[in-house]
Amino acid sequence: MHALPAPLRFDKPVVLLGGGWVDLPLLGELVNEGVPLVVADGGANCLADSDVRPDAIIGDLDSLADASRWRERTRLIQLSEQDTTDLEKCLYSVEAPAFIGIGFTGNRLDHTLSALHVLLRYAAEKPMVLAAEQDWVFVPRRDVDLVLPVGSRLSLFPLAPTRVRRSSGLRYPLNGLQLATGQQIGTSNEVVDSTVQIEFEPDASPACAVLLPRASCAVPEVLLNVL
Repeated sequence: MHALPAPLRFDKPVVLLGGGWVDLPLLGELVNEGVPLVVADGGANCLADSDVRPDAIIGDLDSLADASRWRERTRLIQLSEQDTTDLEKCLYSVEAPAFIGIGFTGNRLDHTLSALHVLLRYAAEKPMVLAAEQDWVFVPRRDVDLVLPVGSRLSLFPLAPTRVRRSSGLRYPLNGLQLATGQQIGTSNEVVDSTVQIEFEPDASPACAVLLPRASCAVPEVLLNVL
């Protein structure tokens, strides 16, 4: 794990902004609510013509346009190591209760895959929810407990072997299933009861991505399942 001598510290969830697909209305809503904003390298390029001033821009800065202009507006933290992605650089440089990642999915599939890798790697210490084009994506730290509209889609995609103890509120029960990529996955399930619960075996942390439509619940509801 890499660390800064003095990491940035926040007492509230932080938005991390990447260079992938960005929901600008969602970003604007969170910024207007006073949520801190930290940008991963070239993710700042979409803000060039806006009045938004991030709290910091972090990365190797190889894809940041007009770095000199940004240096006048905010703090630039250049980290030249190439063992981690810019998303990881942001995570190990910032202390916060949770993170909302925007711009880390879409466009390039390899970037999306690396973001899923980071979700799993940092799930225990840096809980994060990704805002994809249609879905919220997160790796739960414990059992899942959600209130969702009946008929909503809910998917579990294993990032490492994961065993589900029991589930309720889903059309296709997951009771006793051993989930593993290339063997058994749990995508495209359907909510049949407004309260959805998924319990994992207690001897290991969940190692799967949960995907649910962004229209089905708001950011705070999702964050409760990663904190």
